[in-house]
Amino acid sequence: MGDEITGTTFSRADHARYRAKVRRCLDTLESMLAAGVFVEDEWRTGLEIEIHLVDGERRPFLGNAEVLERIADPLYQTELGRFTIELNVEPRRIDGTSLEQLESALRRNLNRARDRAGDAGADLVIIGILPTLAAEQEGRAWFSDSDRYRALDDAVMASRREDITLKIDGHEPLSETMDSIFAEAACTSTQFHLQVTPRRFADYWNAAQLLAGPQVAMGANSPYLFGHRLQAETRIEAFLQSTDTRSPELRNQGVRPRVFFGDQWITSIFDLFEENVRYFPALLPVSSEEDPAEVFASGGTPSLAELRLHNGTIYRWNRPIYDVQDGRPHLRVENRVLPAGPTVVDTIANAAFFYGMIVELVTDERPLWSRMSFDAARENFEAAAREGMSARFYWPGIGEISADELVLRKLLPMAARGLDRLGVDGGTAGKYLDIIESRARLGRNGSTWQVATVHAHEERGHDRSEALRLMLADYMRAMHTGKPVHAWPVP
Repeated sequence: MGDEITGTTFSRADHARYRAKVRRCLDTLESMLAAGVFVEDEWRTGLEIEIHLVDGERRPFLGNAEVLERIADPLYQTELGRFTIELNVEPRRIDGTSLEQLESALRRNLNRARDRAGDAGADLVIIGILPTLAAEQEGRAWFSDSDRYRALDDAVMASRREDITLKIDGHEPLSETMDSIFAEAACTSTQFHLQVTPRRFADYWNAAQLLAGPQVAMGANSPYLFGHRLQAETRIEAFLQSTDTRSPELRNQGVRPRVFFGDQWITSIFDLFEENVRYFPALLPVSSEEDPAEVFASGGTPSLAELRLHNGTIYRWNRPIYDVQDGRPHLRVENRVLPAGPTVVDTIANAAFFYGMIVELVTDERPLWSRMSFDAARENFEAAAREGMSARFYWPGIGEISADELVLRKLLPMAARGLDRLGVDGGTAGKYLDIIESRARLGRNGSTWQVATVHAHEERGHDRSEALRLMLADYMRAMHTGKPVHAWPVP
């Protein structure tokens, strides 16, 4: 969700003050990096899962505030849409059987939340885009009651000075004009956090960028938006366009979008925060009373509130995070490329695959990203979003290779070595990596299952709207069996 704010109207003076405060935060961050004050602990992980709410007919349930009140757990928060909530999983280490413990804890937590949501007439579903969601002409009515979301919508639309027209190519191309950032609310994700040291941050971020394409190919789960079958991971393009502050003229000039893969490999986390300040105007210019330089000079730890708020409105697929815990600052990579779902066990398998690969990648004396252009990594990511399991990638030392072959030949062994390096029990690692292997061998992830199931219902004579509703009902039944998606039958 991000930090809440108060108020939705900002003056020119607010913008000027905020810009100055962001730059002062950036200077203070540079001083903190030079002084070596950050926590040096590595490989602590966190997890966020965004969740859709549906009613008994599998339509959006517009009552997240009531659901959250019934769940009564601070780990759950609102999201942009009134039909979505977010679960934040407390940080932990990955070693031993901790992944299996995390899976069990998530199941218990989500089952309890589902029971409480049921008292309000809602059910939970973890899926990248809710397939029964319809395009709304008055999308703001579907937003959660939050000044932050209203202000964000106002800022994006004011920057554009015109309505948003989603134009997404795919099997059934979509063109839909909207008067708000409503389509962003349609997109839910799984976010993996990894705490790293300042010295190693660039290596981990570069590795995460390199892995974004394979991650999406194996984990795609968003083929439908507003009734159209579009791309394997439609969420990628929908999120980019729905939050785009640029007019067509600025896009033609090459101005960066706020949903941003990046331009180049980095050498320091400072590169990313400096880029934020240099290239992206403020959307939410809320200034605190803290003088970060004075706090740091007096021996304290500044919150860098303005820098963090600004960073939260720049939607990098791998985002740098500055945070403070128990009075000490630390840094994290936030990996945001994957959709939510399909199941808890699939989510943990995705986590094992990502953490194992990234930990192994950063140990290479001649890292892969030094042998690969940044443009190639971006093109892999875009191909994975369009084509999912059918994508073809460029990979150093191999050349062109299919997504499934790359995973089976190169990435799964890499992930296994990385998990072993972390001290993960061999049986635990095997359990989750076997799920990724089965997806690759069978060519089945959440996206392919959804498409096949909708096709089966349409073959029985149902129109698209009903086929999507029936597919979602099938999805939710299979989701609650606990079986990974590659083992789900097509009805």
